[in-house]
Amino acid sequence: MGPSIDEFFPGAILFAGTPFEMNRIMLIRVLVVIVLALIFVLGTRNLKIIPTRGQVALEFAYTFVRDSIVIGTLGEKDGKRFLPILMTIFFVTLGMDLTGTIPLLQIAGTSVIGLPLLMSLLAYALFIYAGIKQHGLKYFKNALILPGLNPFMAIFLALLEFLSTFIVRPVTLTLRLLMNMVAGHLLLSLCFLATQFFFFTVLAGGNPLGLLGIGTFAFGIAFTVLELFVAALQAYVITILTAIYLSMAIAEEH
Repeated sequence: MGPSIDEFFPGAILFAGTPFEMNRIMLIRVLVVIVLALIFVLGTRNLKIIPTRGQVALEFAYTFVRDSIVIGTLGEKDGKRFLPILMTIFFVTLGMDLTGTIPLLQIAGTSVIGLPLLMSLLAYALFIYAGIKQHGLKYFKNALILPGLNPFMAIFLALLEFLSTFIVRPVTLTLRLLMNMVAGHLLLSLCFLATQFFFFTVLAGGNPLGLLGIGTFAFGIAFTVLELFVAALQAYVITILTAIYLSMAIAEEH
C-alpha cells in the first residue's frame, strides 16, 4: 500500500480517550523538545576557551542565527530584544523538520498543521505586539492607511494591506512549512516503499524488473539529502520572515 494522508493521523499510543492523548507524532514532538533542551543545557554547561567539536558546532549554529538572521535583520538593539524567541523558533522548527529523515521516526513533527499553525500565530502575535509597543494603537492606522491618497484609494489599499498583513502572513507561514513537510514525507515514503516492492516482491519472484529497485533506492537517498536541505531552509525562512515582520512593525515610518 502506498503512502496516504492517513499516515499523518496515527492512532493513540498513550492516554487514549483523554485530553492528554498522545500519538506517534506527538511523541516525536516531545522527544525533539527533550533532545533540544539536553543539547543546549549540556552543550553550554562547561564552555571551554579551546572549544570541543561539539561546542564549535553549537556556537556556529548559534552565531549563524544571531548574526545572519536576527541582528542582520533587526539590528543590534532590537535583535538582542527578540533573540531568545527567534532562536527558539529556528531550532524548534529545525528539530521538528529533521525527524522526517531519521530512521524509526520518519515523519516530521511539523507535518500536521497544529505545530506550524502555533509557530505562525506566535510570529503573528510577536510582530503585532512589537508594533503596538513601539507606536501604540497608531500602529494599525499607520500599517493600513497610506497618506496622500484620495478616500476611495485609501480605503481600497487599506483593505489590501489588512488582508496582506493580518490575514495572509500567518496563513502563508503555516502552509509553507506544513506543505513542504507533508510533500517530503510522501515522496520519501513512495521511493522506499517502491524499493521494498521491487526487491522483495518482484526480484524475489525471479523477475529481473525488480532491479528497478536500485533506481528507486537511489532516488530515495537523493530525496533524503534534499529533505535535509528543505528542513534547514524552512527553519531559516520562518525565522527570517518573522524577523522581517518585526522590523517592519517597529520601523520609524510607522
